Amino acid sequence: MTMHPNTGWTLNPGAMTLNDLRAVWSSHSKLTLAAEAYPVIRTSAAAVEKIVAKGDAAYGINTGFGLLAKTRIPDARLEELQRNLILSHSVGTGELLSDAVVRLIVLMKVGSLARGFSGVRPLIIDTLIAIYNAGITPAIPAKGSVGASGDLAPLAHMSLAIMGVGQVRVDGKLVDAADALKAAGIEPVVLAAKEGLALINGTQTSTALALHGLFMAERLLEAGIVTGALSLDAAKGSDSPFDARVHEVRGQPGQIATAGMYRQLVAGSAIRASHLVGDERVQDPYSLRCQPQVMGAVMDLIKNVARTLLIEANAVTDNPLIFPETGEIISGGNFHAEPVAFAADTLALAIAEIGALSERRIALLIDATLSGLPPFLVGDPGVNSGFMIAHVTAAALASENKSLAHPASVDSLPTSANQEDHVSMATFAARRLDDMAHNTSVIVGIELLAAAQGVDFHRPLASSPYLEQVHAQLRRKVPFFDTDRFFAPDIEAAKQMVIKGELSAGCKELFASLYN
Repeated sequence: MTMHPNTGWTLNPGAMTLNDLRAVWSSHSKLTLAAEAYPVIRTSAAAVEKIVAKGDAAYGINTGFGLLAKTRIPDARLEELQRNLILSHSVGTGELLSDAVVRLIVLMKVGSLARGFSGVRPLIIDTLIAIYNAGITPAIPAKGSVGASGDLAPLAHMSLAIMGVGQVRVDGKLVDAADALKAAGIEPVVLAAKEGLALINGTQTSTALALHGLFMAERLLEAGIVTGALSLDAAKGSDSPFDARVHEVRGQPGQIATAGMYRQLVAGSAIRASHLVGDERVQDPYSLRCQPQVMGAVMDLIKNVARTLLIEANAVTDNPLIFPETGEIISGGNFHAEPVAFAADTLALAIAEIGALSERRIALLIDATLSGLPPFLVGDPGVNSGFMIAHVTAAALASENKSLAHPASVDSLPTSANQEDHVSMATFAARRLDDMAHNTSVIVGIELLAAAQGVDFHRPLASSPYLEQVHAQLRRKVPFFDTDRFFAPDIEAAKQMVIKGELSAGCKELFASLYN
């Protein structure tokens, strides 16, 4: 996509980048479709019209759906067929998907349809763009898709919006879709042959949820590396395990890259300089020493997932597909979201491990026998409990993530009377990533508080320039924990710093390799 300061994004179908997707996830800007996309869209729609005129049975155009594919539908009832398809498939339940996720869904559906293999009229795409630009967010319940035959239920709820049926969100408030369209001057669409099926077939919901998880995981990886470096200094750990030669002889790219990040983060620390000589410890615990090995492996997983999801974001995943150059309509299975399911399950492992390693460092810091710091990181222990129960919270969330990390993709329940006999469960696989990311952001936030507390106990010695900047950021929001106080607001403040990517804001250049 191309960003124009005055007009917003111009979408070139099939050519979105991860930075484009991150930008749409982060904020709302107007969207236009590249003019050169329209001829292929019109050609594809004309091919459907020819198939209808010819009268031969073609799945999804003039037949029923799923096990009802053998039922031929009269031409006079094709609009009714498409409308009924959307109404009957709008069976989602649960909380509504966030505006950020829905923006990605609509964007990717526009991009997929606009590639010209779906047989929809330009009107359908233009109406999706119109509601997007008007800030009309389809109300899409989070639950109800098994991630095969497309994300049928959530995409049906998306499609209701352009039909003026059901509810939408405008400025965060639920309103009737018909009223929102009228207020924005948008005419509800009447679906023609194939259009309803093209709208609801596809992996856009599971992919949007997985992209949300990916972008959260990227922030968690950055924050986990920063807090891990700060914990290293707080525990007076050694930076020798980050020596480039150690990692080069193994050759794992993420490990090599993250070791370099740690070296730069701790460079110039007076705390480290204070125990270069005479330190009786031979080796640090794994949670300090093996950070490049663990976080590097996490980085490699995240980058692999990013490649898969970028391909899927640009893909055509509905069914059947129209190939206008030959006039053929081919029924396939691009709606099966197995690549997204595997990607989401992989992300779950990465998110869980960031939190698991962080929890171990919290446990290390509060243990005076390991860290050399005051018990539970507070003066007058006994009267004060300090970080004792904050660590319990971290342990609870790390344990919860272990259960949530169980792969969803290995599960399958046949649907549609065994016509759809193997499904991906990609939508749940991706949806649970948000819960896991929030759990891990709390764990890393607690580590940030604990590591900053440990550094304060080493004053007047300073940490490195990078880490002192992070420490100062935190202290502007959360004061030193000198005596027990209401702790939950401190944890929430630290969590928000993690979620918003604030810990790496002053050293973004160190993490450039994550996005290459």
